[in-house]
Amino acid sequence: MNAPAKTEEFAIKTPDGVYAETVLSVEHYTDHLFRFRMTRPAGFRFRSGEFAMIGLMVGDKPIYRAYSIASPSWDEELEFFSIKVPNGPLTSHLQAIKPGDTVLMRKKPTGTLVLDALTPGKRLYMFSTGTGIAPFASLIRDPETYEKFEEVILTHTCRDVAELKYGFDLVEEIKNHEFLSEIVGNKLKHYATVTREDYPFKGRITDLIANGKMFADLGVPPLDPAIDRGMICGSSAMLKDTKELLEKAGLTEGANNKPAEFVIERAFVG
Repeated sequence: MNAPAKTEEFAIKTPDGVYAETVLSVEHYTDHLFRFRMTRPAGFRFRSGEFAMIGLMVGDKPIYRAYSIASPSWDEELEFFSIKVPNGPLTSHLQAIKPGDTVLMRKKPTGTLVLDALTPGKRLYMFSTGTGIAPFASLIRDPETYEKFEEVILTHTCRDVAELKYGFDLVEEIKNHEFLSEIVGNKLKHYATVTREDYPFKGRITDLIANGKMFADLGVPPLDPAIDRGMICGSSAMLKDTKELLEKAGLTEGANNKPAEFVIERAFVG
């Protein structure tokens, strides 16, 4: 199984600063959502929550796009969660990958959705829409998250119920994991909502924050800058609206070089 991938790697002649890795598994959730896992390069280091530039050879040139690494920093493999865009320069090709195929990845990960960019707190909110859950898929499987916070609340909002399955699969994986299940215990809360179908929790997360329903559903008090911290990843409109709500509650935006109460990933929207 390894020989073809190795041959393909040499055929691609990747430039310095680029890895050529092998796809290990692919799982399609809906007609426009899928996740895949690939080999992790020897020596590749990243912080949970960061993203990397991944790509494919299309014709005779590589095409890259920013993707959050969905696996935690301790994982021996790399996981990604992607949308399928019919005419997307990269995703129109990426959605057709299968085990044994080669994916390119630039060597330098980066991003703002990392624990280091937040000041110490008690409760960590991870606000996500669509594939914006990917960096949080990494962070909720990282023991350091639970060392730094007493409570972790993952919110995931999609249009349809079927699009929520990846998030539920992640939580189930944690519950069944030999060491994560003990570390996480009951610290993780998963709040999934949809906007287009009937569901116990329905509505845009920004509306549910604004009207207080999210806090009532979770049994927690309103946002408090003294103890609450936030991370936001989703569509551009969702980033803007959630940021305004957090700032209205008194939280300040931070960055890698200036930790504060909440952070946003602006490298991509999804």
